[in-house]
Amino acid sequence: MNNASRFLTNPQLEGAMVDPFGREITYLRVSVTDRCDLRCVYCMSEHAQFLPRKDLLSLEELDRLCSAFIERGVKRLRLTGGEPLVRKNLMSLIRSLSRHLQSGALQELTLTTNGTQLAQYASELAACGIKRLNVSLDTLDAGKFHMITRRGDFAKVMHGIETALKTGISIKLNTVALRNFNEGEIPHMIEWAHSMGMDMTLIETMPLGEVDEDRTEHYLPLTVLRRQLEQRHGFSLAESSHRTGGPARYYNVAHTGGRLGFITPMTHNFCESCNRVRISCTGTLYMCLGQDDAADLRAPLRSSESDEALHAAIGEAIARKPKGHDFVIDRWNNQPAVMRTMSVTGG
Repeated sequence: MNNASRFLTNPQLEGAMVDPFGREITYLRVSVTDRCDLRCVYCMSEHAQFLPRKDLLSLEELDRLCSAFIERGVKRLRLTGGEPLVRKNLMSLIRSLSRHLQSGALQELTLTTNGTQLAQYASELAACGIKRLNVSLDTLDAGKFHMITRRGDFAKVMHGIETALKTGISIKLNTVALRNFNEGEIPHMIEWAHSMGMDMTLIETMPLGEVDEDRTEHYLPLTVLRRQLEQRHGFSLAESSHRTGGPARYYNVAHTGGRLGFITPMTHNFCESCNRVRISCTGTLYMCLGQDDAADLRAPLRSSESDEALHAAIGEAIARKPKGHDFVIDRWNNQPAVMRTMSVTGG
Protein backbone atom coordinates (compact mmCIF):
# COMPACT_ATOMS: atom_id res chain seq x y z
CA MET A 1 0.00 0.00 0.00
CA ASN A 2 1.56 3.35 -0.97
CA ASN A 3 1.40 6.56 1.04
CA ALA A 4 -1.09 8.22 -1.27
CA SER A 5 -3.71 5.49 -0.89
CA ARG A 6 -3.07 4.76 2.81
CA PHE A 7 -4.61 8.03 4.01
CA LEU A 8 -7.64 8.37 1.72
CA THR A 9 -9.99 6.71 4.19
CA ASN A 10 -9.77 5.21 7.64
CA PRO A 11 -12.82 3.37 8.97
CA GLN A 12 -11.37 3.49 12.51
CA LEU A 13 -11.13 7.28 12.53
CA GLU A 14 -13.07 8.85 15.38
CA GLY A 15 -13.03 12.42 14.08
CA ALA A 16 -11.55 15.63 15.42
CA MET A 17 -9.27 15.64 18.45
CA VAL A 18 -10.87 17.42 21.42
CA ASP A 19 -9.16 17.40 24.81
CA PRO A 20 -10.90 17.10 28.22
CA PHE A 21 -11.25 20.90 28.40
CA GLY A 22 -13.04 21.23 25.07
CA ARG A 23 -10.01 22.50 23.13
CA GLU A 24 -9.79 21.18 19.58
CA ILE A 25 -6.26 20.16 18.58
CA THR A 26 -5.51 21.64 15.17
CA TYR A 27 -1.79 22.45 15.44
CA LEU A 28 0.99 19.85 15.44
CA ARG A 29 4.70 20.48 15.97
CA VAL A 30 6.97 17.62 14.94
CA SER A 31 10.66 17.35 15.70
CA VAL A 32 12.50 15.65 12.86
CA THR A 33 15.83 15.52 14.71
CA ASP A 34 17.32 16.37 18.09
CA ARG A 35 20.56 17.41 16.41
CA CYS A 36 21.57 21.01 15.87
CA ASP A 37 24.56 22.76 14.36
CA LEU A 38 24.45 25.39 17.15
CA ARG A 39 24.63 25.07 20.94
CA CYS A 40 22.59 27.99 22.25
CA VAL A 41 23.34 28.38 25.94
CA TYR A 42 19.71 28.47 27.13
CA CYS A 43 18.74 25.47 24.99
CA MET A 44 21.34 22.76 25.44
CA SER A 45 24.65 21.89 26.99
CA GLU A 46 27.92 22.47 25.18
CA HIS A 47 28.50 18.72 25.22
CA ALA A 48 24.96 17.61 24.43
CA GLN A 49 24.58 13.90 23.71
CA PHE A 50 22.33 13.20 20.75
CA LEU A 51 20.20 10.15 20.10
CA PRO A 52 21.54 7.28 18.00
CA ARG A 53 20.21 7.70 14.48
CA LYS A 54 18.55 4.29 14.67
CA ASP A 55 16.22 5.59 17.40
CA LEU A 56 14.78 8.30 15.17
CA LEU A 57 11.65 7.81 13.13
CA SER A 58 12.38 7.37 9.45
CA LEU A 59 11.19 10.04 7.05
CA GLU A 60 8.53 7.61 5.83
CA GLU A 61 7.32 7.07 9.40
CA LEU A 62 7.24 10.82 10.00
CA ASP A 63 5.13 11.22 6.87
CA ARG A 64 2.70 8.55 7.99
CA LEU A 65 2.47 9.99 11.50
CA CYS A 66 1.88 13.56 10.31
CA SER A 67 -0.73 12.36 7.85
CA ALA A 68 -2.61 10.51 10.58
CA PHE A 69 -2.88 13.74 12.56
CA ILE A 70 -4.00 15.64 9.47
CA GLU A 71 -6.76 13.07 9.10
CA ARG A 72 -7.79 13.88 12.65
CA GLY A 73 -8.13 17.61 11.99
CA VAL A 74 -4.66 19.13 12.24
CA LYS A 75 -4.59 22.20 9.98
CA ARG A 76 -1.18 23.63 10.82
CA LEU A 77 1.96 21.51 10.81
CA ARG A 78 5.34 22.83 11.94
CA LEU A 79 8.58 20.88 11.53
CA THR A 80 11.17 21.59 14.21
CA GLY A 81 14.31 20.15 15.74
CA GLY A 82 17.01 20.57 16.91
CA GLU A 83 17.64 22.23 13.61
CA PRO A 84 15.30 20.52 11.11
CA LEU A 85 17.33 21.38 8.03
CA VAL A 86 20.32 19.34 9.23
CA ARG A 87 18.22 16.16 8.90
CA LYS A 88 19.49 14.27 5.86
CA ASN A 89 17.03 14.25 2.94
CA LEU A 90 14.50 16.33 4.88
CA MET A 91 13.34 17.97 1.66
CA SER A 92 11.93 14.64 0.48
CA LEU A 93 9.62 14.63 3.54
CA ILE A 94 8.60 18.23 2.93
CA ARG A 95 7.85 17.53 -0.73
CA SER A 96 5.69 14.57 0.29
CA LEU A 97 3.81 16.46 3.01
CA SER A 98 3.08 19.30 0.59
CA ARG A 99 0.44 17.04 -1.01
CA HIS A 100 -1.77 17.90 1.96
CA LEU A 101 -1.47 21.59 1.08
CA GLN A 102 -2.45 20.84 -2.48
CA SER A 103 -5.49 18.83 -1.37
CA GLY A 104 -6.59 21.54 1.05
CA ALA A 105 -6.47 19.19 4.05
CA LEU A 106 -3.60 21.23 5.53
CA GLN A 107 -3.74 25.02 5.74
CA GLU A 108 -0.07 25.57 6.55
CA LEU A 109 3.20 23.67 6.47
CA THR A 110 6.09 25.54 8.02
CA LEU A 111 9.39 25.23 9.90
CA THR A 112 11.25 26.75 12.81
CA THR A 113 14.93 27.11 11.94
CA ASN A 114 18.09 28.80 13.17
CA GLY A 115 18.73 30.06 9.64
CA THR A 116 22.13 28.46 9.10
CA GLN A 117 20.89 26.29 6.21
CA LEU A 118 18.36 28.68 4.70
CA ALA A 119 20.49 29.97 1.85
CA GLN A 120 20.76 26.41 0.53
CA TYR A 121 17.11 25.39 0.92
CA ALA A 122 14.97 28.54 0.69
CA SER A 123 14.07 28.23 -3.00
CA GLU A 124 13.05 24.59 -2.65
CA LEU A 125 11.04 25.32 0.48
CA ALA A 126 9.12 28.01 -1.38
CA ALA A 127 8.49 25.61 -4.26
CA CYS A 128 6.95 23.13 -1.78
CA GLY A 129 4.39 25.68 -0.62
CA ILE A 130 6.20 26.95 2.47
CA LYS A 131 4.93 30.50 2.81
CA ARG A 132 6.43 31.49 6.14
CA LEU A 133 9.23 30.47 8.49
CA ASN A 134 10.17 31.20 12.07
CA VAL A 135 13.86 32.02 12.43
CA SER A 136 15.43 32.00 15.89
CA LEU A 137 17.74 34.98 16.37
CA ASP A 138 18.69 36.55 19.71
CA THR A 139 21.09 39.32 18.74
CA LEU A 140 22.31 41.41 15.79
CA ASP A 141 25.83 41.58 17.20
CA ALA A 142 28.07 39.04 15.45
CA GLY A 143 30.31 38.57 18.48
CA LYS A 144 27.41 38.08 20.87
CA PHE A 145 25.78 35.72 18.37
CA HIS A 146 28.87 33.54 18.30
CA MET A 147 28.99 33.60 22.10
CA ILE A 148 25.37 32.63 22.75
CA THR A 149 25.35 29.94 20.03
CA ARG A 150 28.88 28.82 21.01
CA ARG A 151 29.81 28.41 17.31
CA GLY A 152 27.40 30.26 15.02
CA ASP A 153 28.34 32.29 11.94
CA PHE A 154 26.19 35.43 12.03
CA ALA A 155 26.87 36.34 8.41
CA LYS A 156 25.67 32.92 7.26
CA VAL A 157 22.36 33.36 9.08
CA MET A 158 21.89 36.86 7.66
CA HIS A 159 22.51 35.52 4.16
CA GLY A 160 19.95 32.79 4.77
CA ILE A 161 17.31 35.27 5.92
CA GLU A 162 17.91 37.53 2.94
CA THR A 163 17.75 34.59 0.53
CA ALA A 164 14.47 33.36 2.01
CA LEU A 165 12.90 36.82 1.84
CA LYS A 166 13.84 37.09 -1.83
CA THR A 167 11.90 33.90 -2.58
CA GLY A 168 8.75 35.51 -1.16
CA ILE A 169 8.73 33.50 2.07
CA SER A 170 7.58 35.56 5.06
CA ILE A 171 9.83 35.38 8.10
CA LYS A 172 9.05 35.93 11.75
CA LEU A 173 12.00 36.33 14.07
CA ASN A 174 11.82 34.50 17.39
CA THR A 175 13.95 36.20 20.04
CA VAL A 176 14.44 34.89 23.57
CA ALA A 177 14.58 37.90 25.87
CA LEU A 178 17.60 37.53 28.14
CA ARG A 179 18.54 39.85 30.97
CA ASN A 180 22.15 41.06 30.87
CA PHE A 181 22.48 39.86 27.29
CA ASN A 182 20.11 41.33 24.71
CA GLU A 183 17.53 43.45 26.54
CA GLY A 184 19.34 46.65 25.55
CA GLU A 185 19.31 45.88 21.83
CA ILE A 186 15.77 44.55 21.54
CA PRO A 187 14.31 47.94 20.49
CA HIS A 188 16.85 48.09 17.65
CA MET A 189 16.11 44.47 16.69
CA ILE A 190 12.40 45.25 16.47
CA GLU A 191 13.03 48.26 14.27
CA TRP A 192 15.42 46.29 12.05
CA ALA A 193 13.04 43.34 11.68
CA HIS A 194 10.12 45.59 10.79
CA SER A 195 12.23 47.55 8.31
CA MET A 196 12.89 44.22 6.55
CA GLY A 197 9.18 43.37 6.48
CA MET A 198 9.50 40.71 9.19
CA ASP A 199 7.34 40.25 12.25
CA MET A 200 9.11 39.56 15.52
CA THR A 201 8.15 37.61 18.63
CA LEU A 202 9.75 37.92 22.04
CA ILE A 203 9.87 34.78 24.19
CA GLU A 204 10.50 34.25 27.89
CA THR A 205 13.16 31.63 28.63
CA MET A 206 11.60 28.38 29.84
CA PRO A 207 12.88 25.87 32.45
CA LEU A 208 13.35 22.91 30.12
CA GLY A 209 16.24 20.52 30.72
CA GLU A 210 19.64 20.90 32.34
CA VAL A 211 21.87 23.48 30.66
CA ASP A 212 25.21 24.97 31.63
CA GLU A 213 23.72 28.34 32.61
CA ASP A 214 21.86 29.62 35.69
CA ARG A 215 18.52 30.62 34.21
CA THR A 216 17.77 33.04 37.05
CA GLU A 217 20.67 35.20 35.84
CA HIS A 218 19.04 35.78 32.45
CA TYR A 219 15.30 35.39 33.03
CA LEU A 220 13.59 38.57 31.85
CA PRO A 221 9.81 38.83 32.39
CA LEU A 222 8.17 40.23 29.28
CA THR A 223 5.92 42.36 31.47
CA VAL A 224 9.08 44.24 32.46
CA LEU A 225 10.39 44.39 28.90
CA ARG A 226 7.10 45.65 27.50
CA ARG A 227 7.04 48.41 30.11
CA GLN A 228 10.59 49.38 29.11
CA LEU A 229 9.62 49.47 25.42
CA GLU A 230 6.65 51.72 26.10
CA GLN A 231 8.05 54.00 28.80
CA ARG A 232 11.78 54.17 28.08
CA HIS A 233 11.84 53.75 24.31
CA GLY A 234 8.53 55.34 23.33
CA PHE A 235 6.99 52.30 21.63
CA SER A 236 3.23 52.58 21.18
CA LEU A 237 1.74 49.06 21.23
CA ALA A 238 -1.85 48.43 20.17
CA GLU A 239 -3.31 44.95 20.53
CA SER A 240 -3.68 43.17 17.19
CA SER A 241 -6.27 40.61 16.14
CA HIS A 242 -3.55 38.78 14.17
CA ARG A 243 -3.14 35.11 15.10
CA THR A 244 -0.90 32.39 13.68
CA GLY A 245 -2.29 29.41 15.58
CA GLY A 246 0.49 29.51 18.16
CA PRO A 247 0.73 31.00 21.67
CA ALA A 248 1.95 34.48 20.69
CA ARG A 249 -0.20 37.54 21.34
CA TYR A 250 0.50 40.28 18.83
CA TYR A 251 0.65 44.06 19.00
CA ASN A 252 0.94 46.66 16.25
CA VAL A 253 3.93 48.95 16.74
CA ALA A 254 2.87 52.44 15.66
CA HIS A 255 6.18 53.97 14.61
CA THR A 256 7.51 50.91 12.73
CA GLY A 257 4.27 49.71 11.15
CA GLY A 258 5.13 46.13 12.08
CA ARG A 259 3.83 43.46 14.45
CA LEU A 260 5.43 42.40 17.72
CA GLY A 261 4.46 39.17 19.45
CA PHE A 262 4.85 38.13 23.08
CA ILE A 263 5.08 34.50 24.23
CA THR A 264 4.80 34.53 28.01
CA PRO A 265 4.80 31.03 29.49
CA MET A 266 6.13 32.38 32.80
CA THR A 267 4.29 35.67 33.45
CA HIS A 268 1.01 34.81 31.72
CA ASN A 269 -0.07 31.22 31.33
CA PHE A 270 -1.49 31.03 27.78
CA CYS A 271 -2.75 27.47 28.20
CA GLU A 272 -6.46 28.27 28.22
CA SER A 273 -6.47 28.38 24.41
CA CYS A 274 -3.87 25.68 23.75
CA ASN A 275 -4.66 23.92 20.46
CA ARG A 276 -1.39 22.06 19.94
CA VAL A 277 0.62 18.97 20.74
CA ARG A 278 4.22 18.02 20.02
CA ILE A 279 5.91 14.88 18.74
CA SER A 280 9.59 14.16 19.29
CA CYS A 281 11.85 12.69 16.64
CA THR A 282 11.46 9.27 18.29
CA GLY A 283 7.67 9.33 18.01
CA THR A 284 6.88 10.40 21.58
CA LEU A 285 3.76 12.54 21.79
CA TYR A 286 3.86 15.30 24.41
CA MET A 287 0.43 16.70 25.14
CA CYS A 288 1.97 19.65 27.02
CA LEU A 289 5.39 21.27 26.63
CA GLY A 290 5.73 21.73 30.38
CA GLN A 291 4.52 18.33 31.61
CA ASP A 292 6.18 14.91 31.56
CA ASP A 293 3.15 12.86 30.58
CA ALA A 294 3.67 11.42 27.10
CA ALA A 295 2.50 8.70 24.75
CA ASP A 296 4.59 6.35 22.64
CA LEU A 297 3.39 6.49 19.03
CA ARG A 298 6.38 4.66 17.59
CA ALA A 299 5.23 1.26 18.85
CA PRO A 300 1.74 1.37 17.30
CA LEU A 301 3.19 2.96 14.19
CA ARG A 302 5.53 0.01 13.71
CA SER A 303 3.18 -2.71 14.92
CA SER A 304 1.01 -2.80 11.84
CA GLU A 305 0.57 -1.38 8.36
CA SER A 306 -2.93 -0.47 9.48
CA ASP A 307 -3.30 2.81 11.34
CA GLU A 308 -5.98 1.49 13.70
CA ALA A 309 -3.65 1.09 16.69
CA LEU A 310 -1.99 4.43 15.93
CA HIS A 311 -5.31 6.29 15.94
CA ALA A 312 -6.33 4.54 19.16
CA ALA A 313 -3.09 5.68 20.83
CA ILE A 314 -3.59 9.25 19.59
CA GLY A 315 -7.14 9.35 20.89
CA GLU A 316 -6.14 7.98 24.30
CA ALA A 317 -3.33 10.52 24.60
CA ILE A 318 -5.47 13.53 23.69
CA ALA A 319 -7.92 12.44 26.39
CA ARG A 320 -5.07 12.99 28.92
CA LYS A 321 -4.02 16.45 27.73
CA PRO A 322 -3.62 18.59 30.88
CA LYS A 323 -5.10 22.00 31.43
CA GLY A 324 -1.70 23.68 31.47
CA HIS A 325 1.93 23.75 32.55
CA ASP A 326 3.55 24.76 35.85
CA PHE A 327 6.62 26.74 34.78
CA VAL A 328 8.45 28.67 37.52
CA ILE A 329 11.83 30.42 37.48
CA ASP A 330 13.05 32.12 40.63
CA ARG A 331 15.84 31.81 43.20
CA TRP A 332 13.89 29.11 45.03
CA ASN A 333 12.85 27.14 41.94
CA ASN A 334 15.98 27.02 39.83
CA GLN A 335 15.39 23.49 38.59
CA PRO A 336 13.97 22.46 35.20
CA ALA A 337 10.20 21.95 35.13
CA VAL A 338 10.96 18.89 33.01
CA MET A 339 14.35 17.28 32.45
CA ARG A 340 14.17 17.00 28.65
CA THR A 341 15.62 19.92 26.72
CA MET A 342 13.76 21.89 24.09
CA SER A 343 15.84 20.18 21.39
CA VAL A 344 14.44 16.81 22.50
CA THR A 345 10.84 17.98 22.66
CA GLY A 346 10.95 20.02 19.48
CA GLY A 347 11.62 23.77 19.52
